[in-house]
This record gives sequence, structure tokens and C-alpha cells, in this order.
Amino acid sequence: MNDIKKKLIIALFLLISVLVIGVIGYMLISGDTFVDALYMTVITVSTVGFGLIHELSTEGKLFTIFLILLSVSLYGYVLKILSENIALGTFFKELKLKKMQKQIDSLNQHTVICGFGRNGQQATSKLNKYNQTCVVIEKGIDALRQLEHDAIVFVDGDATDDEILEASGIKNAKNLIVALPSDADNLFIVLSARQMNKNLTIISRASDESSKKKLKIAGADNVIMPDKIGGDHMASLVVTPDIIEFVDMLSVEGECSSNLQEIWVDELSQEYINKSILDLDLRKLTGCSVIGFKTPDNEYIVNPDASTKLIKGSTLIVLGRAEQVDKLQTMF
Repeated sequence: MNDIKKKLIIALFLLISVLVIGVIGYMLISGDTFVDALYMTVITVSTVGFGLIHELSTEGKLFTIFLILLSVSLYGYVLKILSENIALGTFFKELKLKKMQKQIDSLNQHTVICGFGRNGQQATSKLNKYNQTCVVIEKGIDALRQLEHDAIVFVDGDATDDEILEASGIKNAKNLIVALPSDADNLFIVLSARQMNKNLTIISRASDESSKKKLKIAGADNVIMPDKIGGDHMASLVVTPDIIEFVDMLSVEGECSSNLQEIWVDELSQEYINKSILDLDLRKLTGCSVIGFKTPDNEYIVNPDASTKLIKGSTLIVLGRAEQVDKLQTMF
């Protein structure tokens, strides 16, 4: 519970206490009924100035003075809380975070990204380009400012905390990208997330080979080692530069769109199910070529035969120019 909420709850408790003290006091001192005592307490505490039910005794007058001083002190306490938090910007920040949390609670099939460092920023940028909804978990002040500036939905906190993970909507999420610099933290998050959502697709960052194996055992579907990939990529540019540059051009989106596209067979019209790639006739309809096929058993076939059956649970990987891929997306 945040600090301002605690203080406001204390203020509410004090207000109720003042009302109880007032009611009991008037009932004991003046012999009023419960309703009359409550009425006297409310008009005294609120200082609205309505008339008295009856003349007050000396004890009643002294008690009323005490009640007024008590209520004025309470008002001063509440005003102090509000003015402090408004001056520090905490009040409006809390309202903004509460509104953002409501937005997160309404999400479904989104992607949660733990960490907004170099890898987290690249992942977020890529997902935004593909119009994929994502929620970032981050606790660094500079990173939070950047997220707020870029209007990215985020949760302020430590991703290793189960409550923070739950606040990101992990139970309703489709994917999780764990990109913290510490392998130990990443391992902990993967373990927790897998327990919270059995169907979650988890992609984690790792620094060394031993961590990669542990993350896989913990429940990560894919483990990426940025340093290893970077070194391999640089060496490949020396050995086969033209091939690597060509692949980079295909796998990294250009100014307009990507040259590669996935087609999930399950989303095709029923007339194509159990038909062949040849029956789909993508080359004629869109100009795109099928360069890969993923079976329901997660086996990849490079340059599949035209007779390959389009069975449920499989995926087609299609290559084409930007305008051809756009046409493909329009059709399917």
C-alpha cells in the first residue's frame, strides 16, 4: 500500500473516531438520543452552523469546544497530506498509475517485458511496430521517465516480486520477455511466471551457457544470449558477408514493412485445410513465395514441396517484397 493511501485511511479512521466520540459524548452529557447526538456531532464537526436542538449545559459547551478543536485538527491533518502530495506531484502520479493499472487489468493476450534496458527497449520498439500490445515492468527512475514520455504502458516495480508480476496481467498474457541484466533474476522470474501461467510463451535473456540450461529447465521456451549472437553475427559478416546482409534485409523490417510473414494455417478459410501449398496458389495471388513450413510438432521444413499438406497447427513462412506482403496481409 502506498504512503498517501495509508495516510488517507488513517484520516478516515480518525474522522470515524471523532464521530463516535461526539455521539457517545452528547448521549452521556446531554442525555440525547442516538439520532440527536449524531445530528449534534455532524453539525459541530462540519461547522455548518445549524441551530441547537436544546440549550447546552456547561459540560455540553465544553465538550462541544473540545469536539470543534478535534475536528479542526483533523482537517489540518488532511490538508497537510493533500498539499504535501500535490506539491511533490505524488497525488497526480498516483491517479495516473491507478488509471494505467485499470488499463492493464483489461488487457488479454498481451506481452509482458521485464526490464527496459537495451534489450527491453529493442523488444518494445519491435512489438510497437507490429501493433502488439505490451506492458513493461521497470523500477529505474530514468527508464520510467522514458516509458512515460513514450506513452508506453508500464508497471513501476521489481519484476522479481510476484505481486508486481501479477499487476502486469501475467495471468492473461500471451508472451513474456525477460530482459534483466542478472541471470539469477531472470531465472527467478521465469520460475514464478511459469507457475502463474502455464500457457505463457517465455523468452529470456542469458549471459552464459550454464544459465541458458537452467532457464530452459525453469520453463523458458526460448533463451537468447545477446553477446553470443552478436559475436556470431560479426564473424559471419567476415565469412559470408553477402548472405548475412541479405538475411538481415529480410529479417529486419525496413522503412515500410517486413519481407517475411507468417501464415497460421488454423486462420485460413476451411476450404484450404488439408489441401496442399499448391492449392493455396500464393505465388499467383500475391507474388509471395513459401520458403518454410512449420509442422504441429515444431519441425521446420526449408523450401517445402508444393504437395505439402496444410494441416491444422502448422505455419507457413512466406517471402515477398513489401507490396507483396501487404497484399498477402490484406487477403489473409
